[in-house]
Amino acid sequence: MATLKKLRLWIPVILCAVAAVVIHVRGARPTRAHAAMPLAAGTPGGAPTSRDGLATTIAALERRIAEEPGNGVAAARLADALLRQARATGNAGLAIQAEGALRAAIAAGPSYEAQRMLGAVLASQHRFRDAIAAAERARAMDPADAWNDGVIGDAHLELGEYEAAFAAFDRMMALRPSAASYARVAYARELRGDMTGALAAMQMAASARAPNDPEAQAWYAVQTGELYLKMHRWDDADREYRRAIFVFPDYPLAVVGQGKLQVARGDRDRALALYLEQLKRTPTLDLAARIGDLYAERGDAVQSEHYYQLAEDLAGPGVAQTEANLALFLADHDRKLPAAVEIAETVAAARHDIFTEDALAWAYYKAGRFDEAYAASQRALRTGTRDDALLSRAARIRTAVQRHGGV
Repeated sequence: MATLKKLRLWIPVILCAVAAVVIHVRGARPTRAHAAMPLAAGTPGGAPTSRDGLATTIAALERRIAEEPGNGVAAARLADALLRQARATGNAGLAIQAEGALRAAIAAGPSYEAQRMLGAVLASQHRFRDAIAAAERARAMDPADAWNDGVIGDAHLELGEYEAAFAAFDRMMALRPSAASYARVAYARELRGDMTGALAAMQMAASARAPNDPEAQAWYAVQTGELYLKMHRWDDADREYRRAIFVFPDYPLAVVGQGKLQVARGDRDRALALYLEQLKRTPTLDLAARIGDLYAERGDAVQSEHYYQLAEDLAGPGVAQTEANLALFLADHDRKLPAAVEIAETVAAARHDIFTEDALAWAYYKAGRFDEAYAASQRALRTGTRDDALLSRAARIRTAVQRHGGV
C-alpha cells in the first residue's frame, strides 16, 4: 500500500495531538464504568506516549469500546492515541481506524468528545474542508474550547487561506494559551519569515508541553531542531534531534532531521546510513528521494534510479495526491514532467498554500512554461517566507523569465 498517505510532517501534526487531549466528559455521571475508563495517553496517571504506552492505551480502549459501543469519550481517547501512533510509525491506516471509531460513537448519539476529535482526524487525512466543517460543529457545541479553533486554523492554513487561519489561531490564543497554541504561533511566524520569533514561540511551546508525554516531547524537540537547522545553527539542531531520540527512540522525524543535518555538515555517508535504516521503519517518498539524491551525488545511477522509482511507488498514483510533493519530486528530478504539471495543477485547484504554489511553479518551469511558473512563484512568496529551497527555485524562475524577455 502506498505510504505517502501519511500524516504530513509539519502543520497537520499540530492538530494530531501535540499535547495530551483533554477529554471533556460533559454531563457524564461518575459511574463505575466511567471510573474504569483508561486515562488519555500522556495525562497524569495515564499510560505514557511511548510506543509501548500507546499500544497499551489503544488495546485498552479498543476493549472498552467493544464492551460499550458508542462511548464517545473512549472513541476520542482511542483516536488521539491512534494519531500519535501514526505520527510515530508512519502508518496512515491508523487515521482511518480513528475516524471509524469516532463516527460510530457519533452515530450512536451526540458526543462532543468524538465530534471535537473528528476534525483533527479528517485534517490528518488531508480532508481539510471536511475538517473545518466538523470543527465548526464542535465549536458550536462548546465555543469556549480552544481546540476547535486550532483545528479550523490548521485546515485553513493547509488550504492557503492564511487570514482565516491566523484569525483562528488568534481566537485559540485568546481562549487558552497552551503548548498547542504556541506551536501554531511559531509556524505562523515562520511562514512570515520571522525565524527568531518562530523559535521563541516554539521554545515556549516545548516548555508548556505535558510532562508525561514523551511523544509530544520528541515532537516539540524536532520542531525546535528544524528551526535551528533552517537558521544554520547546526549544534543547536543536533542537540534537539538527540533530545527527541532520547525521549522517544527512533522517532522518525528526529532521525530524518539528523540525516538532513549530516548533509548540511557534509557527512553524506552518515546521512545515507541514517536514511537507509529509517527507510526500513517508515518508507516514504521523502526518504527514498533523499537516498536517491545521495546515490546520484556518488555517480551511482543504478542505485539512484532504484530509489527514485521507489519514491514514486511509495507516493502512489497521481490521482490519489492531496498535496503536491510528488509533483515537486518529479519536476525536481526531470521525471514525467507532463504528469508533474498535471498533479500540481490538480492539487492547486483545491489548495493555495505557498508550498503547493511553489511545486506548481517548479513543474511549470521544468516544462518550459515560464510565465505561468513566474506567476505561481510570486504567489508562493506572498507570505514573506525565508524557506531556502523555495527562495532558490523562485530565483531560478525569475532568471529564466528575464532571460526570455519577461518581468
